[in-house]
Amino acid sequence: MKLIGRAGASVVTILGGLLLCAIAVPAAAQEVTVLCNYEVDWCEAMKAAYEKTTGLKAVFIRRTDGESLAQIRAEKGNPRADVVHAAESASAKALASEGLLEAYKSPMVAELHDWAQRIAEENKYFQTPIYTGVLGFGYNTELLAKNKMPEPKCWKDLINPAYRNEIQMANPGTSGTAFNTVATILQLMGEDEGFKFLAAMNKNVNQYTRSGTAGIRAAGKGETTIGIAFLHDSVAQAVQGYPIKTVAPCEGTGYEIISSAIIKGGPNPAGARKWMDFVLSPAGQNVAITVNKFQIPSNKNAQVHPLAPKPSDVKLIKIDLDKYGSKEGRERLLSRWENEVFKAPK
Repeated sequence: MKLIGRAGASVVTILGGLLLCAIAVPAAAQEVTVLCNYEVDWCEAMKAAYEKTTGLKAVFIRRTDGESLAQIRAEKGNPRADVVHAAESASAKALASEGLLEAYKSPMVAELHDWAQRIAEENKYFQTPIYTGVLGFGYNTELLAKNKMPEPKCWKDLINPAYRNEIQMANPGTSGTAFNTVATILQLMGEDEGFKFLAAMNKNVNQYTRSGTAGIRAAGKGETTIGIAFLHDSVAQAVQGYPIKTVAPCEGTGYEIISSAIIKGGPNPAGARKWMDFVLSPAGQNVAITVNKFQIPSNKNAQVHPLAPKPSDVKLIKIDLDKYGSKEGRERLLSRWENEVFKAPK
């Protein structure tokens, strides 16, 4: 048997090292796959900023909140995506309880506002907040005046027959905005009375949209009078020149905490962590202003638009996340909504 000499051994070692490097490079350069629940323009801007800032690549799959939840659950054990960006806090909490998320404490957490740090810590870093926003509605001032409708100021006003077929909101099964709306009404009025109110308002709803921002965008274009939305989405329509007035309901209202989270077992966990670091940084959060988004960012050093709604200016209520945020609570709520509201006679 011929033995390999020292020179040959060195060559083998070098070749072996090169082979290992060749194998490792594609993994290091692997794209991070993101389930993006933002509007398309925001998703695209985030992708471009991430790639420019980090030199890494990202692939976005545009989904609504409900669609992302369904995909993550359906792909348990073999997920196609690395990150969900971004999930409503209650939804992320439910996913974590089902073992579908991976905990990660980004070094950027130290730069976040106290409320964001608290929520990340309470959830054991299975989610980290990106922004917060306040719920309400907006209306088209021109249509309101033309049709001589009263000015809506409160949730209770939305069952006024004057608004027959003049309201749009999203379907809570696909939209985090709409799910938050339903939870807010139930929290304010009590569950049974709240569903009675929603059934009464159903007579005034001309469409339950797939996306949470579709209703207020339709109001801006004059396709409906009132759109139920987060206030930052209503403000965005006014900033673009549409005749929209934003309303924080007089009874008080709910709010959203939106978080980014790593999907457990995703194909690129290292890329997922880099994505988290980016979206929690000022560079990641400042993208919002470039696409006319007016949420309150979680990073203390991120830019805040002067027109962004301030939670301190409205009456906020506390949403019972354990009651409405758990998987069981969500399914029960959606079942009642489907049977008692969506299927209610017009």
